[in-house]
Amino acid sequence: MIAKRRLAALSEQLVAPVPDQGSFEDLPVLKKIAPDSNGPRVKGKVVIVTGTNSPLGIGRASVHQFAQNGARAIYICDFNDKHLETHKRELKSLYPDVDVHTRTFDAANEEAVKAVVDDALNTYGRLDVFFANAGVIGQPKVFTEVTGAEFLSTLNTNIVSVHLAAKYGAQAMMKTSEEKKYPSGSIICTASVAGLRSNAGSTDYSASKAGVVSVAQTISYQLAGTGVRINAICPGVIETGMTAGMYEAARQRGTEKKIGQLNPLRRGAHADEVARVALFLGSDESSYVNGQAWAVDGGLSAGHPFVPGKLG
Repeated sequence: MIAKRRLAALSEQLVAPVPDQGSFEDLPVLKKIAPDSNGPRVKGKVVIVTGTNSPLGIGRASVHQFAQNGARAIYICDFNDKHLETHKRELKSLYPDVDVHTRTFDAANEEAVKAVVDDALNTYGRLDVFFANAGVIGQPKVFTEVTGAEFLSTLNTNIVSVHLAAKYGAQAMMKTSEEKKYPSGSIICTASVAGLRSNAGSTDYSASKAGVVSVAQTISYQLAGTGVRINAICPGVIETGMTAGMYEAARQRGTEKKIGQLNPLRRGAHADEVARVALFLGSDESSYVNGQAWAVDGGLSAGHPFVPGKLG
């Protein structure tokens, strides 16, 4: 019985590796694990995304990518539900074949996270992608002015939410059925370049995002052999609900074009550019990407900031 349970927890690649697929003349045919890239990349998958309320956010943009690429069902979740129903109507108008569910809850509330995962399992019998995208910007002030309670609040929203998404999401992804014969799934976490390098955010925010990276790396080993992967995305400067104030202030000063000038691409990102990385990580095309912190930052974290013309 124990051996059977252990076998049931193993990924398809460990139980039934891709066999030889013949040859072309004297060359072996390339083994392929994922479907063709020119088709829907998450066809039939059930997806949960937190932090989807913001009209400018990575969450909303990612939901559109998942829906456009054939997801069977998507749960759009946020603590603030101001725009969720509008987002749902928009998605249904564009992608009528996708089941869209709205849920309002705090992503750091354990009972609520478990409930949305249970609903996906009870309704569809599976969960394939959990994008733990919810987060707060933290305290925009020097560390000597941040109280312990404020620091802890940032950690709760930005790290505990990821832990809970992984805790309940991974267990659901390991559930099998006639339709889903092997455990598999992708947990995606929104970290930040602030979690990779200093001076990209406040102390509490930076610590929380470094924690997200560490959680993803640590959990990837605890899920060894299950086929459930976990990765962190580390965006750089991007206009979202959290950074809207900075962008608006820059527009008023006439300095908007200076945003992002420290990275080699010399600009800020669009939410869609980050969402496409989330789509890749949620698809089977990223089947060998696990435990990674993917910087989507225009190259900012590739080196130290410099002043053009001052080197060499």
